[in-house]
Amino acid sequence: MRWILTIVILLALEVYAFQAFKTLFRFWWSLSAYVGITLIVVGLMIYSFYQPTPNGSLTGFRAYMIGFFLSLMALKLSIIVMMFGEDIVRFFIFLYRKLFTSSVDNLPSRRKFISTIALGLGAIPFLSLLYGMFKGKYNFKVLAYELEFDNLPEAFDGYQITQISDIHSGSFDNQEKIEYAVNLVNEQNSDVILFTGDLVNNLADEMKPWTPVFSEFKAKDGVYSILGNHDYGDYYDFKTKKDKQENFERLVKVHSDMGWDLLRNERREITKGESKLHLIGVENWGKGGFKKAGDFKKAAEGIDANDFKILMSHDPSHWDEEIKHHEKDVQLTLSGHTHGMQFGIEIPGWFKWSPVQYRYEQWAGIYENAKRYINVNRGFGYLAYPGRVGIWPEVTVLKLKRKSPSEV
Repeated sequence: MRWILTIVILLALEVYAFQAFKTLFRFWWSLSAYVGITLIVVGLMIYSFYQPTPNGSLTGFRAYMIGFFLSLMALKLSIIVMMFGEDIVRFFIFLYRKLFTSSVDNLPSRRKFISTIALGLGAIPFLSLLYGMFKGKYNFKVLAYELEFDNLPEAFDGYQITQISDIHSGSFDNQEKIEYAVNLVNEQNSDVILFTGDLVNNLADEMKPWTPVFSEFKAKDGVYSILGNHDYGDYYDFKTKKDKQENFERLVKVHSDMGWDLLRNERREITKGESKLHLIGVENWGKGGFKKAGDFKKAAEGIDANDFKILMSHDPSHWDEEIKHHEKDVQLTLSGHTHGMQFGIEIPGWFKWSPVQYRYEQWAGIYENAKRYINVNRGFGYLAYPGRVGIWPEVTVLKLKRKSPSEV
């Protein structure tokens, strides 16, 4: 039934978009090619949903067919928007003629230059989404920030953190690119590396080919990690509860196999002489139906509000709902989860937009509330749509600075 409804909607959109192509391409072979490509892409996408996937998620052949389908739909929807605008104009012209003139002409014919403009504009998202699939998903960017704090211990002035998030290893298909990205992380020479969840899409076995690669992360004070919503296996149909639990236990072991210190509602102290900062890691906590296994109260037990704290919490809605006003006064929270929807427009320092901003208030970059900061990492990997457009895979570098007494 769902496919029937989807096909009906697609056919309605197709009939409308076809008008523009019919105006531009009057030769039977060009129109046949257009129809043929549409049928092939839609057919293969439907076919892909009836094929097994190794990790039970939108990866591999299925993901690429989704990507091609989205690219084609972006082209057609752009054309439809332009044509709908023209149809409104044509309707009012027709209405005006009927009411105020003696003309008995029908609606004016669709103008070819409007169809040409519509096709040209539609080509932009179409080509962008194709680029995102084959180049953009591994277009890693290092984003560096410097944050000042009143109560940062003097010994940690200049302390540097590298944050990565949302690896989603089951989606990767290019080892050379991933090795490059791991080297890029190490080249930052940060004091500590922090990973904020979603190591896999569903299964611990996704990490088998990648465990040696990510074991190469190096930082003076170590590598620390937390769990994201995908790490619990909740989106996979396990045969038994025991199978699901065993998968989860294997995933937890992967962190230790790589030399990462996994924090599950607990904390660690990083010390420099007599000074220290508290690193807190909670399990996933997200609003809107996501798992709420995070227990900040337990993880922060025994910590004073005046102590300097860094919280790792996968979902930024946790900061928005509980942390930014918490009496414990968490100075810095690190999150991920949103991926920036892997699609958007960013002009650094000027403009930032993605559809995901209508779901998450904090979705990419640094946000501040009453001297409490959160950084939402745009993600290292990708999921479902096998690409990125405008919102590139991110390695975040955060330098902590202590405000001088005159600035406080």
